[in-house]
Amino acid sequence: MRRVLTTLAVAGLAAGTLVACGEDAGGGEARPAKIGVILPDSASSNRWETADRRYLEAAFKAAGVEYDIQNAQGDKAAFQTIADQMIINGVTVLMIVNLDSGTGKAVLDKAKGQGVATIDYDRLTLGGSAEYYVSFDNVQVGKLQGEGLQKCLTDLNANKPVIAQLHGSPTDNNATLFREGYQSILNPLFDGGTYAKGPEQAVPDWNNTQAGTIFEQMLTQANNEIDGVLAANDGLGNAVVTVLKRNGLNGKVPVTGQDADVQALQNILVGDQCMTVYKAVKQEADAAADLAIALSKSERKDVTGRVTDPETGREVPSVLLTPKAIFFDNVKDVVADGYVTAAELCTGAYAAKCTEAGVS
Repeated sequence: MRRVLTTLAVAGLAAGTLVACGEDAGGGEARPAKIGVILPDSASSNRWETADRRYLEAAFKAAGVEYDIQNAQGDKAAFQTIADQMIINGVTVLMIVNLDSGTGKAVLDKAKGQGVATIDYDRLTLGGSAEYYVSFDNVQVGKLQGEGLQKCLTDLNANKPVIAQLHGSPTDNNATLFREGYQSILNPLFDGGTYAKGPEQAVPDWNNTQAGTIFEQMLTQANNEIDGVLAANDGLGNAVVTVLKRNGLNGKVPVTGQDADVQALQNILVGDQCMTVYKAVKQEADAAADLAIALSKSERKDVTGRVTDPETGREVPSVLLTPKAIFFDNVKDVVADGYVTAAELCTGAYAAKCTEAGVS
C-alpha cells in the first residue's frame, strides 16, 4: 500500500525565521500579493464551507492581503479552470485541496511554471511540487477511529463482533492514511479471532449517497449481522446511521466518523454514532494562512516537519497537527473550542442530551 512516511509531526508552525524567497520568476519587481485557495467540494464534508473557508478568510483579512477562495464542487475540470483563472488574475500563492493527485499535480506544476508559490492543504498531492504541506497526522486519525470502535464494542460487551469497513475515496491519499491507521488496530483483532472481518469497500469521491447504497447492500448480504462499522468520516458515518435506523439497528451497532460536524455530534449525543475524530480546523487554516501570507510577501517560513512523497521520494516541508477522539462525554470540548456552537448543536430533541453531556 502506498503511504506517506511521516518523519516528524509538529503541532504547529515552528518558530522559525523568515527567509527571503527572492523576486518573481521574471526577475523584476514582485507582483502585488494575492492568495488563491481552491476547496474541493461541499458535499463530502460540511467542513470545507462551514469551517475552512471562514477561518482562512479571517486570517487573510486580518493580514490585509488580497485573496480569492473558490470551491470546485467535486468537478475536476472546474478545479483546473479555477486554477487557470486564478493564475491569469495574478495570484502569487495558490493553495489547493486536491480532488485527486493527477489533477492536483497538473495544477501545481502549471502554477510553479508561472512563478506562483504553492501549498498542499489537508491532502498531499502525490508526485506534486507544493512548497509546503499542511494537514493533520492522518495515520493517527485512523488509529483513533480504530481504537474508538474497539472502546465502543468493549462497552457493549460485544462477543466476536463482525466489523464492516467503509473506506474513503481511493483517489484521496488521506483515505489511504486513515485506512493504514485503523487497520493497524483492527487487523490484529481479526487475526487473533477477537473480531470477525466483515465486508469492506471504498466509497468513490467520499459520496455519501453511494455510501448509503453500499452499506445497505452490505447489511442485506450479511443478513443484518454486522456489529460495528468503521466509517472513515462523518458523512459516510451518517449514511450508515440512516440505513441502521431503517432497520431498527441504530444505537445497537457502533459507528465511527471523522470531522466532528454538527450532525455527527448530534448522532453521538443520542447514541447512534459512537465517536468521531475532531480536527481543529482553525489551527490547520491558521498554519496554512501563515505560510501563504509569508510566501505572498516573498518570504519563506522554516518548518521542522517533513513528509516523504511516496511517488517521488521528495521531502515536503510540512505542518502536521494533532487530532482528538470525541465521544459522548467530551462532545463539549468541540463546542468549547468554537468549532460548532451550542445553538447549532442543541436544537429540539438534542437539548436535553446537550445538558446531560455538559454542553453549554
